[in-house]
Amino acid sequence: MHRSAAPRLSGSLVVAAGLAAALALFLAFFYFFGGWRESASADLTLCNGDEPQSLDPAVVTGQLEGRICLALFEGLTTRNAKGDIIPGMAESWDQTPDGLTYTFHLRPGIKWSNGDPVTAYDFLNSWERVLNPATASEYAYQLYYLVNGEAYGTGKLKDFSQVGVKAPDDHTLVVTLVHPTAYFLELTSFQTLCPVHLPTVKKYGNDWTKPGKMVSNGPYVLKQWRLNDYIIVEANPYYWRPVPVHRIKVLPTNSATACFNLFYSRKTDLILDTRSIPSALVLDIKNKPYFHANPFGATSFIRFNVKRKPFDDVRVRKALAMAIDKQDIVTKITRGGESIANTLVPPGNKGYTPPQGLSYNLTEARRLLAEAGYPGGKGFPDVKLLYAKRGSGEEVAAELQALWQRDLGITSIGLRAQEWKVYLNTQELIDFDLCMSAWIGDYNDPQTFIDMFVTDGGNNDTGWSDPQYDQMLATSENTADPAKRMQILHDMEKILCEDQAPIAPVYFWVGMSLYYPDKVGGFEPNFVDDHRWGELYIPNKTK
Repeated sequence: MHRSAAPRLSGSLVVAAGLAAALALFLAFFYFFGGWRESASADLTLCNGDEPQSLDPAVVTGQLEGRICLALFEGLTTRNAKGDIIPGMAESWDQTPDGLTYTFHLRPGIKWSNGDPVTAYDFLNSWERVLNPATASEYAYQLYYLVNGEAYGTGKLKDFSQVGVKAPDDHTLVVTLVHPTAYFLELTSFQTLCPVHLPTVKKYGNDWTKPGKMVSNGPYVLKQWRLNDYIIVEANPYYWRPVPVHRIKVLPTNSATACFNLFYSRKTDLILDTRSIPSALVLDIKNKPYFHANPFGATSFIRFNVKRKPFDDVRVRKALAMAIDKQDIVTKITRGGESIANTLVPPGNKGYTPPQGLSYNLTEARRLLAEAGYPGGKGFPDVKLLYAKRGSGEEVAAELQALWQRDLGITSIGLRAQEWKVYLNTQELIDFDLCMSAWIGDYNDPQTFIDMFVTDGGNNDTGWSDPQYDQMLATSENTADPAKRMQILHDMEKILCEDQAPIAPVYFWVGMSLYYPDKVGGFEPNFVDDHRWGELYIPNKTK
């Protein structure tokens, strides 16, 4: 049964009460002082979230960085506005009947932004760079599907020529997989598998992603990047097809209120990120013509650092997970129509049935906490909940802190806020006690959520390890029967979210964006929330 909310340390009602005044003040500031920098004009201006961590497709992990990378780089495949896989750098491909070998045929005449030809060797060498342990790519495991990909990526194999990717000529790439992978074509559209211009990388080192140095093969090229100000991308004259929008200006901001006000004052045309829309405003604007929402494959959850006390005790992890009034959070804080999550995999994966997970149960939560040695929260050590300074993060973190204090008696959980880039680094280093996190599916299959928690997985970030879980993943990947494979993934998720609980799911996202349909076209809802900028157009202009 739904319970009333805990007294909020930083509640949404307080935000809502002061929002009108803040809005007026913010708009007055914009108009009086000239607003956001006007030094760079563009055909389309959008808010993309925070300042990017990097623009190297081999190392980025965040969605906001990925969006920009996929405007600058293109893989063998890409996506259309609906999110469907379509030909990219490869104009076609063949697949053997056993599903193990793909032969990609590159488009004739494709070029890098400096005029160099894009060849199959660029893909071969770029994939080697991703797998090379020296690159430290957290997404290297997306190439473990290749024969010997994992062996090379973990340093057990030194000879890359033994990995299942070959370039018999400039225009042909042959990929051999360990086992049939139904979503492999989706992976080839992801930024990690995009090629990079290796001569540029070698020439400039870490500076290769800067304007004037970066060479790219996507629909756009990087023209300007003023930190914490704006990024400008322009149509790539060497891209294989013309793009409808010539110049796009990207505004980075970690303030949802600032981002909304940029849109409200017509200084930006499109807000891409759910977290860039103030949650306190959602109920007021959800019927506006510029508000667009749709469910998609993303989940907010809490990571526990199982290497630190008291979260090395599964009873403590379960107790905190079962004491979260998730309905309170989605009703009074996020307010976008999100549904509560007791498991990690979002609804919408055809053929998959999730386990039950850990539901809201204060009686059991208190029993487990007492059994672990902290009756009524007494003696619970000082720990901090890490969160990123963006969206409703602060409100949700404060609510979690208040709930655990009210219902479990734990008074020693503090809050630790960090800017986006710092937060990502802290999470990667697992330098936290517990951490608010989220995962957006890279492709439409439960495995994109479940496989990241294998031992030493690049995106595990919990310190958790279970040999049985690892073996089950290997078994599922070699299981041809779809129903049996889904059952194995179901059993894995039960271990993850119910039995061992290194994470605590909180809610499934609703994708929200702001734009006027007469100002922006080519932006369509899709399950993976993947919106390629080369698909955007300005209505009433030639597409």
